Amino acid sequence: MEDIPALATFLGWCALINIGLLAYSTLMLTLFREPVKRMHRALFGLEPENLDASYFTFLGNYKLAILIFNIVPYFALKLME
Repeated sequence: MEDIPALATFLGWCALINIGLLAYSTLMLTLFREPVKRMHRALFGLEPENLDASYFTFLGNYKLAILIFNIVPYFALKLME
């Protein structure tokens, strides 16, 4: 059972890093919306009216993935300690 605290620590750091990346992405999409839209339109040929929904979907899915794969296992391991 010595590996459970190490795994919990690992998942805690993973969650912290992923939450930081989520916050950074949200901040960049909020503060620099038009430059980011221009860049994505140029790179991927996306329609401007679809970009807001794409950003919202991306951020929501990323948040859900962090919750499912980092935060819930972290708390489960903390309960097992």
